[in-house]
Amino acid sequence: MYTHPASPLMRPFSLYLVFAFAFHSAFAATAEQWRGRSIYQIIVDRFALSEGADLASCNPAQQTWCGGTWNTIQKNLDYVQNAGFSAIWISPVNQNYEGPRSAYGDPYHGYWIQDISQLNSRFGTAADLKALSAEVHRRGMYLMVDVVVNNVMATSTTPDYSKYFFKDASLYHPYCPIDWGNTTSEQTCWLGDTKVPLPDIDTKNPTVISQYGEWIANLVQEYSIDGLRIDAAKHVNVDFWPQFCAKAGVFCIGEVFGGSDVEPIAMYQGSQALDSVLNFPLYSALVSAFSIPGPQNISALTDVFVKSKTLFKDTGLLGNFLENQDLPRWHNLTVDPQSMYNAMSFTFMSDGIPIVYYGQEQYFSGNADPMNREPLWPSNYQKTDAYKLMTTLNQFRNFLVNTTDWAKQEAQILTSSPYGIAIMKGPVVSILTNIGSPPQNGTNIAVTTPYPPSTAMMNILTCQQWATGAKGTVDAQYTLGGVPNILIPSNMLSGSGLCGNELKTTASNGGKAAALNAGIRLTPLSSILPPLIGILFFLLATMT
Repeated sequence: MYTHPASPLMRPFSLYLVFAFAFHSAFAATAEQWRGRSIYQIIVDRFALSEGADLASCNPAQQTWCGGTWNTIQKNLDYVQNAGFSAIWISPVNQNYEGPRSAYGDPYHGYWIQDISQLNSRFGTAADLKALSAEVHRRGMYLMVDVVVNNVMATSTTPDYSKYFFKDASLYHPYCPIDWGNTTSEQTCWLGDTKVPLPDIDTKNPTVISQYGEWIANLVQEYSIDGLRIDAAKHVNVDFWPQFCAKAGVFCIGEVFGGSDVEPIAMYQGSQALDSVLNFPLYSALVSAFSIPGPQNISALTDVFVKSKTLFKDTGLLGNFLENQDLPRWHNLTVDPQSMYNAMSFTFMSDGIPIVYYGQEQYFSGNADPMNREPLWPSNYQKTDAYKLMTTLNQFRNFLVNTTDWAKQEAQILTSSPYGIAIMKGPVVSILTNIGSPPQNGTNIAVTTPYPPSTAMMNILTCQQWATGAKGTVDAQYTLGGVPNILIPSNMLSGSGLCGNELKTTASNGGKAAALNAGIRLTPLSSILPPLIGILFFLLATMT
């Protein structure tokens, strides 16, 4: 029987739908909501297998599928959440190249897009992806999904465009190899090579702009996505991004691949471009400052730190990382674990959003693609020292974020020397060194803090008590090797759950920590009331 939507029979159902939509819409995560998150990056195919699968059959050198799915991620989220991460970033979910094995293997990584309007059946069904999203949100975490907008994948420079989402060749730039260093060429010519070329989509074409906008809005809404990581963002004209991300309605962080030069990467952050970018200049500087062997050039780090404050619109939103799917593993660059511990502590305790690529916590040591895409399961998901350090850093950072405005405060350099650097963000003093694991008698980093003499400080990594000396100084000694030191006044750790302090999850800290631990995402009432009031007025009008 047909029933008019405004009839009494339909009113309860109508109210349920609009209230559900209002609450779902309120959960779309903005850049400001991502500021305090920490992200664990996952290649879907390599994170976890289903029970009974062959755990020894995955060789990254073979460049083929190993069997990870959205379901196997969902079933192993404890490993991520127990380390304190509050978001996951998963590799692209859309349909990839389907055909004979290419010259560079199979599209197990998810970046060889064929039809973005379809999901990648290798990784599961729509229901599976929705279930993963729901479980992530049930735990109070965010879901970031990788998207490829710049290009599709082909096996020749004259592909059959009918198999792609954009089926007309006029919606692509004509084939040309990239002239690196030429911005126009980088944005209009094709990535890849003649064996596996990546046809470049014309993102200035009105049809492309419109259809991309509809696609991303639908994808985000359908799968309750909280943020987007955008692949090859610098290969797209900058003015495409504001309208694309506005359609998505969520935080957008782009890959603008580069070195230590800040300026060409900083131009991609702001109202004229993207919310944020991955912090490649910081990565390059951390490698230069902390890798062993290496130049151990702390000045490179201080230079990038200072320039970033001037050139980036908001350093607090940048994505800080030591590894990703396109770079050698940190442990491939240096076998000294302390080099990673110190560099990693910088990514967590300075400005920006820390991102950890799966396997970093297991000391994976693969070189470049494809060896840096190892399966995680042979590690047996051990709680290594690196995993434990990440857990402590996350717990401390989450405590600061959920009880103070720490994430919005700007980090400052207190001192630097050939042996390391000391930074301060909010009340936290982090002293980081590049001397490595061997004991160094007589080596020290003296730091003058703004705290009065005899202030009781706690090292949250060791729970050892420190005290400031004359003029508020602290002195980091390295007779036990080059360990990181992260200090905060002892009386500020109450409620943190660290170093003998009770973990408070009550309204005494605003309820945010309680919500995080209970797996609830809080939404301010002020952000929900306006759409609800408007909806209620509309319903009342239609009922009269």
